[in-house]
Amino acid sequence: MIDPRILREDPDAVRAAQRRRGESVDIVDELIAADEQRRSSIATFEAVRGEQKNLGKLIPKAQGDEKTELLARTKELSQQVKDAEAAQSQAAESFDQLMKQLPNLASADAPQGGEDDFVVLDTVGTPRDFAAEGFEPRDHLELGQMLGAIDTERGAKVSGARFYYLTGVGAQLELALTQVAMSKAAAWGFTPMIPPALVKPRAMEGTGFLGQAADDVYYLEKDDLYLVGTSEVPLAAYHSDEILEAEQLPKRYAAFSPCYRREAGSYGKDTRGIFRVHWFDKVEMFVYTTLDQAAAEHERLLGWERDWLDALELPYRVIDVASGDLGLSAIRKFDCEAWIPTQGKYREVSSASNCTEFQSRRLDIRVRGDEGTAPAATLNGTLCAMTRTIIALLENGQQADGSVRLPAVLHPFLGEVLRPLA
Repeated sequence: MIDPRILREDPDAVRAAQRRRGESVDIVDELIAADEQRRSSIATFEAVRGEQKNLGKLIPKAQGDEKTELLARTKELSQQVKDAEAAQSQAAESFDQLMKQLPNLASADAPQGGEDDFVVLDTVGTPRDFAAEGFEPRDHLELGQMLGAIDTERGAKVSGARFYYLTGVGAQLELALTQVAMSKAAAWGFTPMIPPALVKPRAMEGTGFLGQAADDVYYLEKDDLYLVGTSEVPLAAYHSDEILEAEQLPKRYAAFSPCYRREAGSYGKDTRGIFRVHWFDKVEMFVYTTLDQAAAEHERLLGWERDWLDALELPYRVIDVASGDLGLSAIRKFDCEAWIPTQGKYREVSSASNCTEFQSRRLDIRVRGDEGTAPAATLNGTLCAMTRTIIALLENGQQADGSVRLPAVLHPFLGEVLRPLA
């Protein structure tokens, strides 16, 4: 959640951020009223509790009628204190619940608008002209079947629509991508991790995934646990309820994990192959730092993602995501989109988000420096989403005979070329 002082001292800034997202500003007025009620209830509780404490000091010294009156007043105050405490708790809960509905304050530097209003920051590489090469490109599923790498029919048989098996060189390709991605992240200073894929509700709510994305997560009611849609969730909660020392920052983690998503609202879209699925594996980068270093760290995350795509020799572009297309937690987000030949367009393969203090306030993660403690800033960035990266590698590296040329970084694992099965 945001700093309540911003709401109190500069509500117009909050309204402006809501407008940038295309969201209603009514919640700002509701929050201001709820905050006033919360602070009023605190003052009321402290007043009656203070009177109760003072009477407790006077009673031992009083005698006769005065003592009787004081005892009677003490009894009255006892109930008033209970009522005031209950009212204070209720007001605080109402304010907190409303605050959790408010998104992070979208940066004024982000382009304004919706999903299609992004700004292209850079384009790298040139998509191949398959017509000039004399053949029609096959899509990733046809290539995957020719290579014995992807089996969606049995995935659907065993688990349902939008599930799959990676087989043979498909499985080897994911393992190679994982090894290279984790090794690169370690060289950049990230601590490699394999986190749990099941988390408690606080971890999911603390990262903002029970807000606008609530319909997209899988919940195990019997166990009161959620399957994560990204390892951002367990990485953000890793230091929950902790105080980090400023001199030890930034703390950088890179995690490999499965990711589970209902893909709510995407029915009928990208259903062929493994582009939009209910489960995929991913290597995710996550950073804890201070607020004043968050923007610079955001640029560094993007730089590492670009280094990765350069190593994979993929044509891609970088976009600055519009404010209306940001997630609940981010103030700004950069996406890297790889060229997908058979779709004739760039599609997202990674993203980097600056969440400032939004998640750390929910998860109570603070930084201790020379001037005391303050909430940490958190950032996250995809390094390698396996299925979409495999799609991009197969389609961009394909040859007329159905073989696929691999980037040099993968040659030690799979050789230079993946060849169709006989």
